[in-house]
Parts: sequence; C-alpha cells; structure tokens
Amino acid sequence: MRIATYNVEWFSNLFDDDGNLLDDDKWSGRHDVKRHQQLAALAIVFTALDADGIMIIEAPDSHRRRDGVLALENFAETVGLRARKAVMGYVNETQQEIAFLYDPDVLTAEHDPIGTPTFDSAYRIDLDVDAAPEAVRWSKPPLELAVQTNTGVSLRMIGVHAKSKAPHGARRPKEVMRIAIENRRKQLAQCIWLRERVEDHLDAAEPLIVLGDFNDGPGLDEYEKLFGRSGVEIVIGESDEMQLFDPHAEAVIQRRIGVMPASARFWVANKKRWMQTLLDYVMVSPDLREKTSEWRIWHPFDDPVCYRTPELREALLTASDHFPVSVELNI
Repeated sequence: MRIATYNVEWFSNLFDDDGNLLDDDKWSGRHDVKRHQQLAALAIVFTALDADGIMIIEAPDSHRRRDGVLALENFAETVGLRARKAVMGYVNETQQEIAFLYDPDVLTAEHDPIGTPTFDSAYRIDLDVDAAPEAVRWSKPPLELAVQTNTGVSLRMIGVHAKSKAPHGARRPKEVMRIAIENRRKQLAQCIWLRERVEDHLDAAEPLIVLGDFNDGPGLDEYEKLFGRSGVEIVIGESDEMQLFDPHAEAVIQRRIGVMPASARFWVANKKRWMQTLLDYVMVSPDLREKTSEWRIWHPFDDPVCYRTPELREALLTASDHFPVSVELNI
C-alpha cells in the first residue's frame, strides 16, 4: 500500500464554486502558470504517484458556498485516479484545507477527532516564559483519521499543515526578527500540542502515521538556536519506544551539513536563485517502522526516475512548489 503527502500550491484556484475544474487559459495561483497547465501537470503527477491514499495539503477550499470534497472527487474522476474518494476535517478560512484522497477499494477513512482540546479549539501554553499562558490556535486544524484497510488493519493518520515561520509583512530588519521569532513560538506550540496527541495514540498502542507540511525542519533557520529544537524534532520525540520515524528527518537531524533531502523549491527574488528545503514528512510509529519501506521524495532533479522521465519532471515543476513524499506500507 502506498501512502503519500502532497502540498498542492493554490489547488483551490483550479475549481469553480460548484467543484468543476477550471481547465482554461486564465492564470492559476502559481507564478506564470495557466490553470490548464497546472491541471495537466497535476494529472501527470497524481497518475504517476498512483497512491492508495494521499494527504493533500492546501486542498480546495470548502465553506458554505464551496465543497472541497466534491472538487477533489471531480478531479479524481476526470483524471481517472484509483484514489477517488475524499474526506475532509475541520474547514478553515485560509482557502487551504487538509484533505485525504483514497482508493475505497483498498481502505476506508473517516474524520475522527479525539482528545481535549480538539484541534479546532485553543491550546494554552506559555510561549514567552512570563507565567501567562497564551491561547494557540491552528489556522489549519490537523485532519485526524480513523483508517481501516480491506485486510482488516486499523490505524490512525494525522494530516498536518503547521504554521509558516516566514516573517510575512515585515519591512525592517527588527520587524523581520520579531515576527520570525513570534511565528516560531507559535509553530513550536502547535508541534508540542501535536506531540501530546501522538503520545495519546502511542500509549494506546495504535499504529500511527503523521504526515504533511511542517514548515520546519532541523537546522532550517537561525532562530532555532533560541529554542533548542525544531518543531519536527518535537513531534518525532526522543525515547526510542515513543519515537516516530522518517528517514529524511533522521538524515537531517544526524548530519546537519552536506547534501540534504528536499521536498520543496522556492524562488527567492531578492537573491535571484532557487532555495530548496525539507518541509514535508511521513512519520510512522514504532510498530509500523518495520512494515514501512521505500520512503521517496518525488523530486524532479534528485529522484533518478523523475529526472529521467521528462514529462513527469516538468509536471512536478509546474504542478506545485512542493513535491510528493510517499512510503510503501506492508499491511
């Protein structure tokens, strides 16, 4: 069974309010990419991925007048994907939902939030050590799924889109530093909250997969030194028996220098160059580690198969600023 996560930049812009595909010559949300170009590229990527389940980050918007689940299912039907059934959890106001697209012949999945507080509410934590706990909220609440395979295996999945640490809106150096540190505090608080939920599942001996875009990773920015650990390290945990596993995260944690895996590629305008970084992860619980293999980042240049397949290579570059990450599960 192949499970994947994929952040699709401005997926919502490719659908009208009725969930129909906007396969036309107008601009998409991606720079210098038309909607028909992005849709064609996504069709190639999703078809090549051929996953049994894909956690989609930045899924189509869903609210009173728009149905993100319908949009995804229309996309799957149009493209002819096996993964043709969609489920979504708490909707948000950012036009970037978290949804799970899956093959109903292989598994079933339902939104099943647990714990107190639930991810659509507030979590209180002292972020600045002033003995006055702040209320932290997710702008994109994690998607908690109860999954059942057709072979009778039950497991949990949590789809994540953690807060960006980028200092958006800052114009002066002091503003950049202040907003970046403030955003990192909030991102770490979200990861502490998520780690508590992870431990609930591990204590209950429930097989667990945590996957998505963490907007963070070991050694990703200079402000990490102020806090000791990255959000990814917090979610993974420390003790062996309670530690999640992702080989790409482990490689970065252990190495910190040299060539690193990357799952996203951004244009940095002021430096006039591309920046690559590892933001997307598929973490598994200890009981799933021996059953999981072939972690793969579908990077157009770093993955040999993607690079040697021109159509797929170009589609990955056109479809999104992130690349899929997949694993094989022997369950």
